[in-house]
Amino acid sequence: MTRLRFSVAIAALVAVASAQAAELPEPIKQAGVLRLTVNSTYAPMEYRDPTTNQLVGLDIDLANEIAKRLGVKIIWSETPFAELIPSLQTNRADFIISGISDRSSRREAADFIDYLATGPQFFVLAENEAKSPIDLCGKKVGTTRSTSFPVEIEKWSKQNCEASGKPAVQYVPGENSIDVRNQLKQGRIDAAVQGSETLPYAQGQEAGKYRIVGEPFATGYQGIMFRKDDVALREVVTQHLAAMIADGSYKAILDKYGLGANAVAQPMMNASTQ
Repeated sequence: MTRLRFSVAIAALVAVASAQAAELPEPIKQAGVLRLTVNSTYAPMEYRDPTTNQLVGLDIDLANEIAKRLGVKIIWSETPFAELIPSLQTNRADFIISGISDRSSRREAADFIDYLATGPQFFVLAENEAKSPIDLCGKKVGTTRSTSFPVEIEKWSKQNCEASGKPAVQYVPGENSIDVRNQLKQGRIDAAVQGSETLPYAQGQEAGKYRIVGEPFATGYQGIMFRKDDVALREVVTQHLAAMIADGSYKAILDKYGLGANAVAQPMMNASTQ
């Protein structure tokens, strides 16, 4: 199914929901809580505020607003990125909203409601001489091992480096974005890749430390991830997300984190082509 058809399907869902609101699954309604888990190393999407140690971020704000409209509270937990999908599959989390990309390989047992445009982007230390991404051919480039970025780096390298007779990018794995940035600062890698939504925050936190090289070299979406059989929960969350887009509260949250340009016009189901 094409992205357009999915978007139409979501729009139809919202239209129906306006006449008859979708209902929360009874167990969640009875408990009055959502159980959500995040990987809190991906600022500004979700992270621990260094001054208060409170869990904050764009995803946290979005989820809290959705929960408020649903009339429930959230019990938050934290886990490594690689454990996010298992936590959904084993019912430790009701859904996942934690900077996770919608990828076709992740849809065998789950559906995504896409809510944020994203894309991998190269960056280097400010003193690095690389002027464009092609200057990174043959260099050591780090990124988080459990994301889609290693595959995207390999694809980019084949299309741009190897196709023009240059040496391939040397991919170096990292545990998370903090680890990757530390490797860069320690000189263990020449460049790094993170989602375009995280780099403005990193640059703001360490002014003058990093320099972005080129534009995002792939496009995709981050999504709220649901088990395929949790149709009712998926529909009611989608309904409220669509309402937040319509009334401007969604855009206000994105603007708070400097990511208004990453907004989507409406929720989209399984829209990424990655």
